[in-house]
Amino acid sequence: MSEAAQLDPEDRKIITLARSARARNSVAEGAAVRDETGRTYAAGTVALDSLKLSALRTAVAMAVASGATSLEAAAVVTDAESASEEDRAAVRDLGGAGTPVLLAGPDGTVRATLPA
Repeated sequence: MSEAAQLDPEDRKIITLARSARARNSVAEGAAVRDETGRTYAAGTVALDSLKLSALRTAVAMAVASGATSLEAAAVVTDAESASEEDRAAVRDLGGAGTPVLLAGPDGTVRATLPA
């Protein structure tokens, strides 16, 4: 059975949200996180002259700003081969080292599940 077929519906949801954020904003990456209550936060890359944030760090910041105290999972949709250490550290800071980070390509296919 493929990894996509084995994905939890809630994990599929955050991948879909990440893909949507990427497409809607025409940015390099889209990301979404799910907090301890099941709420989701989706974001795209922020690339202003005075502020540069990856999509995943932006999604984590949105969760924190909304009162989340933990994360259950994170997803990033990107052409990159992996999530950066800085991105995984942001997830780890809020969710802990065991929080899965789903790495998906632009088509939504999960290429890897990384530890935060």
